[in-house]
Amino acid sequence: MRKHLVVFIIASFLTGCQTAEDGLDPNSDAAPVSGPAASAIAGDMASRLAEQIGPASSTTIKMEKDTSDFATALEAALKGWGYTVITDGKLGKDVKPVELAYSIDGADGQVLARLSTPSIALGRAYTATPSGATPASPLSIMQRN
Repeated sequence: MRKHLVVFIIASFLTGCQTAEDGLDPNSDAAPVSGPAASAIAGDMASRLAEQIGPASSTTIKMEKDTSDFATALEAALKGWGYTVITDGKLGKDVKPVELAYSIDGADGQVLARLSTPSIALGRAYTATPSGATPASPLSIMQRN
């Protein structure tokens, strides 16, 4: 009986460690949020990312081209913080951009927003309304080596 319990516990831990790749899928299906909610979430997440990745004057961010409300709002928020944002893949010679993946998913009446770079991942749950969004959880920060 103990052997079965140990195997079950080990299997539980291992299933929690599996990921599809080394980050978020930038093309994952976005949760349906209104434009104002997407803008509020993107503004908050962009400010939190700015606290973590360094000065805008020396950081270029590369995102996948996307026309969703959240992607558009996130790009605008990052530009508002002074970052150069590239969505067309065209880079200068000496530019080494920070690759940014993002997702926004609905669960249990809330919206989970996640931003991921090769060195850091941020996540936070929000309560979305037609007129905006408010944080419903603390910010989760994962540093990668």
